[in-house]
Amino acid sequence: MKPQRISPQLGQESVWDYPRPPRLERTHKPIQIIFNGVTIADTTAAYRVLETSHPPTYYLPPADIEMQHLEPAGGRSMCEWKGSARYFTVVVAEKRAERIAWAYPTPTAAFVAIKNYVAFYPAAMDACFVAGERVIAQPGGFYGGWITADIVGPFKGEPGTYGW
Repeated sequence: MKPQRISPQLGQESVWDYPRPPRLERTHKPIQIIFNGVTIADTTAAYRVLETSHPPTYYLPPADIEMQHLEPAGGRSMCEWKGSARYFTVVVAEKRAERIAWAYPTPTAAFVAIKNYVAFYPAAMDACFVAGERVIAQPGGFYGGWITADIVGPFKGEPGTYGW
């Protein structure tokens, strides 16, 4: 079934207006990530990846992440647009979240700006914020999009969206 685009209101974006292949865009909005009560990332120098039907995925510079809380995790995946990703487990004190962050050490030419920048699955964190607004995780367990009030869908990842 073809999705019905939600018309954005003033100040909103529709994910159905995002391109395919995806576009990389710099954002200076404050981004914070909290895990086990600790702010593990805080930046105004992130990038977001915008792709049709997906809420933005944010990539943060390692300099603005408490990298001592990230451990390399096994396995890799391949994105047709960005290249080969490596994964991280987030550890703060006794709490662990396995393989919930990823980066591209050798991205494709179109995404070289996010080389070694790290993205996080927001559902696995205590909270993620964009400009002070708490993020809702993109539905499903596969995608890492961040939903805020200024983004409308419908979003890939919801039940029945696999074939979009």
